[in-house]
Amino acid sequence: MKILCLLAVSVAVATAALAQTNKQWETVEPKTLPEKRHENAFVRVGDQFYLVGGRGVKPIDAYNPKTNQWEKRAMGPLEMHHFQAVEHNGEIYVAGAFTGGYPHEKPIPTIYIYNPKKDEWRQGPEIPADRRRGSAGVATYKNKIYLFCGIIDGHYDGHVSWVDEYDPAKNTWTKLPDAPHPRDHFQAAIHGDKAYIAGGRLSSAKIGKVLNLTVSAVDVYDFKTQKWITLPEDENIPTQRAGSTSIPYENKILVIGGESPQKKAHNQVEALDTKTLKWEKWAPLQMGRHGTQAIVYKNNIFIAAGSENQGGGPELNTMEVLK
Repeated sequence: MKILCLLAVSVAVATAALAQTNKQWETVEPKTLPEKRHENAFVRVGDQFYLVGGRGVKPIDAYNPKTNQWEKRAMGPLEMHHFQAVEHNGEIYVAGAFTGGYPHEKPIPTIYIYNPKKDEWRQGPEIPADRRRGSAGVATYKNKIYLFCGIIDGHYDGHVSWVDEYDPAKNTWTKLPDAPHPRDHFQAAIHGDKAYIAGGRLSSAKIGKVLNLTVSAVDVYDFKTQKWITLPEDENIPTQRAGSTSIPYENKILVIGGESPQKKAHNQVEALDTKTLKWEKWAPLQMGRHGTQAIVYKNNIFIAAGSENQGGGPELNTMEVLK
């Protein structure tokens, strides 16, 4: 009986994975188009989607899924790129971002906050001077904002494994245990009481290896115990890449797109099952892209903008959905 039960569970899991891989990404055809951009953020607040930042000073583009239209909003307060934006209390927070040009991009020293209702930016609190970096993974957990890893000196050098907690209610910063592996150009995803860190690299223009030093290990942080673990080597990320986006979806962590030494941006979509800690291969993007984010809305997954090739272009303004 026990063997039959285990077999039934295995078949059910395999069937669910197969059903998911049979789903295909579709290109959204909006009535209006947003500005092309990459190294930007893409974040949902309520029923609206927002493209934020990117190389150069960019306006916000807001998408209304009910009308299928993009609308130009406020201009950014400065050039901000290489960041994972998060929603908090109906506003968009930008932390762990860069400004300036390659390869010595500079960490933005403060948090910036966008209020969609007022269509206004404001300068938020300072990030502690000894913890500033860009290309960090950023996520929220129980009304606090967490910065994971990153790099101090643009694409040149200074990879860190720092973890910082920012409490907006108290305006306080707390240092947490370092991650097992430094990395940059990745995104963090939180499911339940754990943060999952997958993908990324050690950008090293200093030694002429900006794209090459990808990180294979998957690190998991338990907020309750405040301890890290690294998954076994056989559960390393299947396709090593950086510049990918990571999101929680049901009981899985999806890693979407990315860049590596290959010319074209990655179209791979891979899912880590948080129960079995096994990876699944999902349907690829219609167009490979890196340097943006994905969002979940009404159980559908959306991704927009980014770069079609490794590096800076061509920039995209298209959007895809996996229903």
